[in-house]
Amino acid sequence: MNNLKIFGKFLDQPILISKLNKSMPKIMACGAGIILANDAVDVFKKSNEDKNAKKELFKKAATMTFAITSALLAPKIASKITKRKPLETIYEIEKKNEKLIGNFLKNNNLSDEAKNLLEKAKNKILTFNEVKKLTQNLSQNNNGKKLFKELIPDPQNIQAKDIFSEIGYLSIYGAIPVIGGILGGICADKATKENSKEKITDKINEGVYQYLANIFMCNVGAGLALSLLEKAKITSKSARAIGMTTGIILTGVVGGSKIANMISKKIICPVICPNKKQKERKPEIMDLGLHTDDIATVSLLSGLKWIEPILPILYSISGYKAGIGYRN
Repeated sequence: MNNLKIFGKFLDQPILISKLNKSMPKIMACGAGIILANDAVDVFKKSNEDKNAKKELFKKAATMTFAITSALLAPKIASKITKRKPLETIYEIEKKNEKLIGNFLKNNNLSDEAKNLLEKAKNKILTFNEVKKLTQNLSQNNNGKKLFKELIPDPQNIQAKDIFSEIGYLSIYGAIPVIGGILGGICADKATKENSKEKITDKINEGVYQYLANIFMCNVGAGLALSLLEKAKITSKSARAIGMTTGIILTGVVGGSKIANMISKKIICPVICPNKKQKERKPEIMDLGLHTDDIATVSLLSGLKWIEPILPILYSISGYKAGIGYRN
């Protein structure tokens, strides 16, 4: 097994994924705290010159809080709606590993190095070098190979029949932070007495854009491409990744952008704020950062599970953008 595959195995350790998932609220809270603390320093410096600076900091904090909280709740809600099995807990993984490794050690003779590595693998994360050494020790016979695959399962290519159920999960997942961000932005505006139909319109328009251009249509594009690749009997992970990325660009970035702008122009603005002159939302360089979540979509649909715990970070970006009514 080459170093790239071993690195993939290192990332796909179930206990690493579960611990990362459990730590995500703290990670996101710390990240938001650092951003807001940095902004608070700037506000303190210019508070005498700009009386609105404190209001803007409060609105940013409120919007960010709503977007992050909803992003953290999103996987649980989406799993319940789609009846998708959630990530295993640390306790479940440790219990399974204890049984697998205990039975294997009783029936197989191993070196002291291999035994120590397996004992650690019961409840701790192995380093890259430790995964490499464990691979070398267990690859000498079929029983060892089988155990290694049970401890760190190989990525499974999603079948055509499962594609759109997975897309449904991701689309619901992505919608929740966007809705949360919009609600947070509206609440912040009301609290600072700056609420207006124009601002609400901007938030909803941006939310529609974020969801269609950066989430939903991208998921659909990836799914359609994956379905076509399945019909063509193409199983290569690199080919699937390239195909899904192409589907994302054509269906999401291009098509989603046009559909979102049309909905804003024909429906949202006329209903909420008829007198508002709608500014067309165009894709820009800054939006490319938001398409990191599409890379995550490609990875997840390709069968890589290590990307799933960081989805709340990626989707909360779209939620925050919607909450501040970002329009280029």
